Amino acid sequence: MDLAKIPSSEAAETIPMLMEAGLVNRSAKISKSGSWRLIPIIEDAAPKIRELGYEVVEGEAHSRARTPPQGRIKSALSNLSDDVLSSLPMKWEYVGNIVIIKHFPGMEAHEKDIGEAYARELGAKTVCVDMSGVSGELRIPDMKVIYGTETEAVRRENGILYRFDVTKVMFSSGNIDERERMAKLDCTGEFVVDMFAGIGYFTLPLAKFANPDRVISIEKNLDSFEYLSSNVDENGVADIVTPVLGDNRNMHTGELADRVIMGYVQKTREFIPYALRIIKPGGVIHYHDTFYVKGHEEEIRKVFEETLGDRKFEILGIREVKSFAPSVSHYVADVRVF
Repeated sequence: MDLAKIPSSEAAETIPMLMEAGLVNRSAKISKSGSWRLIPIIEDAAPKIRELGYEVVEGEAHSRARTPPQGRIKSALSNLSDDVLSSLPMKWEYVGNIVIIKHFPGMEAHEKDIGEAYARELGAKTVCVDMSGVSGELRIPDMKVIYGTETEAVRRENGILYRFDVTKVMFSSGNIDERERMAKLDCTGEFVVDMFAGIGYFTLPLAKFANPDRVISIEKNLDSFEYLSSNVDENGVADIVTPVLGDNRNMHTGELADRVIMGYVQKTREFIPYALRIIKPGGVIHYHDTFYVKGHEEEIRKVFEETLGDRKFEILGIREVKSFAPSVSHYVADVRVF
């Protein structure tokens, strides 16, 4: 195959020009050789390339269809500097027709091209950049759209439909095992309170598959609450789940819950007193929080000893949900309170 040999220093300007002129074979992969970019060109394009002052060499070019998407993305953006190319995210998250990538320094100057390349190579309608994760008590994502306009996604997972706007509410794909575990609990006849319901992360699988009598799902973020309410309807559990817009710290309902879900992290221990207001003696709290990997069991026990005072408790089990930071993980402890 004929390859146009372009100096890397000129790639940023020359490659788009060749593409616009229709001289590039888009079914083959652009490659690097030392300080040169080797651009597959269409048949009979060699004379025009030489007229532009570039050498044409013969060589092999791999089919884009056989190239992993990471390679295709780098090839599509090969006109960018080596620093930018080496920083391109090689992992991403699919949420319906939306692709989410992580921000990296220097992205802003090329975000239009980057968005178009990821959308084209991954078949996405919208490409968003996770700028800095979620923040604040309302867990609002810092998300920037760099391609497309459609930000509402539908995620289907283990028989549950989650609908949400990726720019307004968070969704942690890393919690998938815990969402599946909620579906496998035996909650027959139970009254369950989900203190941090979000869009229904744990409420929906538990309500649909674990056979509770009633689930009260509390959420204070209005955007999340609206999706929680619509997801309850779409999943056919409106006769079981009652969404409540408000702050769980304002609940004064007495000891009514057989089970309490505390699906929040980092400040969860501050809310244990409010869970104790509503849990029945013998009820189970699913307590989520982050701890250092070494010593997490002792720390969880200490949290409950300090919070419960004279009340007795039993730790039924502790599970790692996902890695959170270096040497820190998100854990969930199932704790029976007497």
